[in-house]
Amino acid sequence: MRRPGWRNAVTMAEADSQTAFDIDAVRFAVGERTLLGPVSLELRRARVYGLIGHNGSGKSTLIKLLGRQQPASSGAITFAARPLSQWRARELARALAYLPQTTPAATGLTVRELATLGRYPWHGALGRFGAEDRRHVEQALVLTDMEGFTERLVDELSGGERQRAWLAMLVAQNAGVMLLDEPISALDIAHQVEVLGLVRELSRKRDLCVVVVLHDPNMAARYCDELIALKDGRLLTRGTPSEIMRSDVLKDIFGVEMGVFAHPVTGQPVGYVQ
Repeated sequence: MRRPGWRNAVTMAEADSQTAFDIDAVRFAVGERTLLGPVSLELRRARVYGLIGHNGSGKSTLIKLLGRQQPASSGAITFAARPLSQWRARELARALAYLPQTTPAATGLTVRELATLGRYPWHGALGRFGAEDRRHVEQALVLTDMEGFTERLVDELSGGERQRAWLAMLVAQNAGVMLLDEPISALDIAHQVEVLGLVRELSRKRDLCVVVVLHDPNMAARYCDELIALKDGRLLTRGTPSEIMRSDVLKDIFGVEMGVFAHPVTGQPVGYVQ
């Protein structure tokens, strides 16, 4: 089933495709130094992809390229069957939501006001905030379990609550793709589970393509449908959690000896450093 935000942002022919991104030999360099690539990938709708790898492997660079936060040095990225470079800024903001590693200051904003900013691509600075916008904001607050925090200042929230507030803004945006750069890096374990569980639930409910940068392979394996491992700026391997969470594969990714056992309750693979 096609979701409203995705349908409004692309043509009906494009919306019928299950491919969100087609990444063809993409490379990013600063001067003579190549930070990423060449990388080729296909990312599909209604799936959660976890980008894993050591620091400097190119995870954040790749997600910035997907979010058009910076241009590729070479290669091509196609988004919803159109070259990413050809999307108009406002049109792209309706179809793609991006949360950077460090969120901007939300000084003086309440949770409701922050969520309301997610509707900006739909009505613009001078447009009227109407009933449809209010419906999306209220739905976003419910989906992120923030309806009890609507009048709280964002800066006064705990880390997990603050991340949920930012996710509410992205949900209100009603985009078909969500890009998250290390959304749990500053959170304790309880809030990590809370935020990633929410992200997975949103993907299921809204058929979202979610790409999330994560450091912990166990968290990635638990909440993602597929893991994509980068190393030294190149695609090392990709696969399901069961395919990636193997001792030999994890050693190739992280460069340390790792063991794997089945979780005693869920049966999911869990990695540990030997």
